[in-house]
Amino acid sequence: MLEYGVRVTEDGDLFVGGMEVDYSALARDAGTDRRVARQTAERITKDPFLFSIFSRLTPVGSSLLQVVSRIGCSAIIIEADPRAAGVISSVAGVLSLHGIVVRQALADDPDMVEEANLTLIVEGPVDGGVIAELEGLDSVRGVTVRK
Repeated sequence: MLEYGVRVTEDGDLFVGGMEVDYSALARDAGTDRRVARQTAERITKDPFLFSIFSRLTPVGSSLLQVVSRIGCSAIIIEADPRAAGVISSVAGVLSLHGIVVRQALADDPDMVEEANLTLIVEGPVDGGVIAELEGLDSVRGVTVRK
């Protein structure tokens, strides 16, 4: 529910943005039964802390990762310590020095994703020199580029 920004109303209804989502659709995606989805929404409405979070969620937007080749972009996937300060800054600094424009930046939440990465969608191709500089950053453990 956090990943998609599923919002829960006081009545236990589910929304992504302004679009209502039925329990069956959520359950299919989560690999569970619709009754579990309904019970989860009901539990959220009864827990003040959970409701304070899930009643305010909004979707972040669409990831361009799966369409980079179709839109003339590349994806740079950075493996780094997601709790280290300055990862985004140091990576963006290298890209800026090479005149590479970042179209989208997606950082996985380390509390939600076991192998949290930073994914940058950039305009055009990325040459080996840029990749080598990124790999040379202290905070970076690995770099993958998709075209």
